[in-house]
Amino acid sequence: MQKPAFLLAAPSSGSGKTTLSLALLRILSDRGFRVQPFKCGPDYLDTWLHSLASGCRGLNLDSFMASERHVQELFLRSSCAADAAVVEGVMGLFDGAVKADGSSASIAKLLGIPVVLVADAKGVAYSIAPLLYGFRHFDPDVRLAGVIFNRVNSASHYRFLQDACHDVGVEPLGYVPRNDAMAVAERYLGLTISPDAGQEEAIGLMAGHVEKTVDIDRLLEIAMVDLDAPHCSRKPALSLERVIAVARDEAFNFLYAENLDVLEESGKIVYFSPIHDERLPECDMLYLAGGYPELYASALSSNSSMRHQIAEFCHHDGVVYAECGGMMYLGSSMTDRHADRYPMCGVLDLDTSMQEARLHLGYRKIRLDDPSYSSELRGHEFHYSCITRKGDIDNIAAVTSARDQSVDTALYRYRHTVASYIHQYWGETRDFPRYLMNQC
Repeated sequence: MQKPAFLLAAPSSGSGKTTLSLALLRILSDRGFRVQPFKCGPDYLDTWLHSLASGCRGLNLDSFMASERHVQELFLRSSCAADAAVVEGVMGLFDGAVKADGSSASIAKLLGIPVVLVADAKGVAYSIAPLLYGFRHFDPDVRLAGVIFNRVNSASHYRFLQDACHDVGVEPLGYVPRNDAMAVAERYLGLTISPDAGQEEAIGLMAGHVEKTVDIDRLLEIAMVDLDAPHCSRKPALSLERVIAVARDEAFNFLYAENLDVLEESGKIVYFSPIHDERLPECDMLYLAGGYPELYASALSSNSSMRHQIAEFCHHDGVVYAECGGMMYLGSSMTDRHADRYPMCGVLDLDTSMQEARLHLGYRKIRLDDPSYSSELRGHEFHYSCITRKGDIDNIAAVTSARDQSVDTALYRYRHTVASYIHQYWGETRDFPRYLMNQC
């Protein structure tokens, strides 16, 4: 079936592709399209914003954390019920885990969809021509269908950019003028997922601004592709007898949609809030994902009833998987950026801190020491906090980077609690939650 599907990419990060993606998703949604959003790479915040902008659940397409076949099937299965599919790229068009492997360009080729380039035009006019020429010709298998210019000063500025497009054979699809309201709106994004943070208003402002100067109809026309969908059916749940409690609130919200689908194959999901709820739901497994616990450390610490119940669940051999912010919450204490120290659950004998914050970033490969689980787990590490004190905690895995270099990130275990800084993706290791639950 033919429908519009395209990948928004850029020469580099910071060009405005997230802003434009959100605006286009909202514009298409307002026009009555059921538009399915995707994000290349491991980002979980952008997928949440995509969901907010489109009304459809944002999904990750990552060919390092899963195979190319999985990426293709996920894209086709999820797009089959949609009227259009919009994929936001990651970093620069050809930036991958190793050279261009796993890059936005590789995803576009894998899916057979065109690329629309988002080019930052601040401080440049006709000199954009060699850049466009290079991106058009570097890889002949990447179909560069058109370009949208961001941060354009005026209509006359855009005419210089159009001249460059015509001379290199790349179709101009419009531009986004520089605008103070747009800049203010962008500041609301990426800071928090709190429901009162202003993202809804920001996305609306962006959509209204973009629609005035970008040729949406032409964009949809040149992005028409044939999408066959042989894999539209979803896997049924294997067991609904087990209950899996998933933390989801302002502090814990970095959740891969596909991981939730995997959990639903192993049991019934119930959501709860470690900030607001007084009681932990009755459950067979507890999943504490990452998020922004450092921003809500006082509230998390103040909910002593929840902290004590989670600690009791862990101490009595409840099955728990915690990653990044979830691991911090299970520790003895958390210190925020202001040097305020807050008691946490006290399950893991470690302390974490946001003091002297430093970025830890990269793909990870995980091999468990347990020979009964032989699959290689994959995930991504992204955090600024650090472990300032670590007691006697078992590390149950060998962890390496995408280039197979050893890293000091651990997969900790206490009784039946497993925790790490790594955000795992279970799209192709769908048996891992069941492995955890079957250990007790």
